[in-house]
Amino acid sequence: MATTDDDTRTRMTFLEEVKSAVTPRAALMVVGVLGLMVAFITSYAGAFHHPKPTDVPLGVVAPAQTGGRLVAQLDRLPGSPLDPRAVASERQARRQIRDRTIDAALIVDPRGTTDRLLVASGGGASLSQAVELVVRAAEKSQRRTVRTVDIVPAAGGDARSLTSFYLVVGWCVGGYLCAAILAISHGARPANGARAVIRLAALALYAVVAGLAGAIVVGPVLGALPGGICALWGLGALIVFAVGATTLAFQALLGIIGIGLAILVIVVFGNPSAGGAYPYPLLPPFWRSIGPALPPGAGTWAARSVAYFPGRAMTAPLLVLAAWAVGGIVVTLVLATLRAKDDGGARAPA
Repeated sequence: MATTDDDTRTRMTFLEEVKSAVTPRAALMVVGVLGLMVAFITSYAGAFHHPKPTDVPLGVVAPAQTGGRLVAQLDRLPGSPLDPRAVASERQARRQIRDRTIDAALIVDPRGTTDRLLVASGGGASLSQAVELVVRAAEKSQRRTVRTVDIVPAAGGDARSLTSFYLVVGWCVGGYLCAAILAISHGARPANGARAVIRLAALALYAVVAGLAGAIVVGPVLGALPGGICALWGLGALIVFAVGATTLAFQALLGIIGIGLAILVIVVFGNPSAGGAYPYPLLPPFWRSIGPALPPGAGTWAARSVAYFPGRAMTAPLLVLAAWAVGGIVVTLVLATLRAKDDGGARAPA
């Protein structure tokens, strides 16, 4: 069948419309989104598909004549689920659990066959349950039984001690969305240092409000988390600002693509490695190693410390969050200043 000139013009017009609707830049961004999706699925499935305890710090309180042998036996369990160490007394074991030095403690009764396992479900219910299963099986092989005592239980409104994790995830989402909106509104890269300072100041104000809002919701409104509202407020403000400043820095470096990089770091890698649904000893090695160094992981650990462990073991996560915040500020300001100089130099000859 013959093709008329009108048909040819129609087909060419359609192809031109396709090229206009889906530009090469848009196509590249779609490919990038596809890559993020695959990374998201891989990261979450890789972190959560087979949780198992590995080297969980366990205190052992036992008589001197049997304590060393018991620690050695627990240390040789297949798969190395526990990292046992002798503790002098039950009082010291309880203090180490509350200091987050150890995750559980086995108190051996030399006069009977029933021992006690001290756990802290406030630090993660799934971890407490995993340790209980391992210790119970080990005790059964020695014809002994174990009774679990939760000395730091999760609050009634904090199912499986997940509220801290979801609170931090919400703060992180708010941080990078605020930074993205600031960029989309008038260019991903700030035109000069003054505009970069204004964006950072706006982000700081937003972080203060967002931190307070999150603390109020999980505290007075829902009663999901114990702990002081002021401590959670300050932590939330730091998390939101750290994530937002990091996103601004990525945008200053890569433009709009920086938003995708922020999602990759915070959501794809940060959330599954945060120790929320499964605390660090239950995660595979890669996620267990990167989690504490990323904002979601540092924030989740700190939020649980505020809620259940009177602010113990918070120095390292606070330093991590501060490093992300300061790094974001420095990169954003330096790149904005350099860009302003380059633009000024380019305009000078004209």
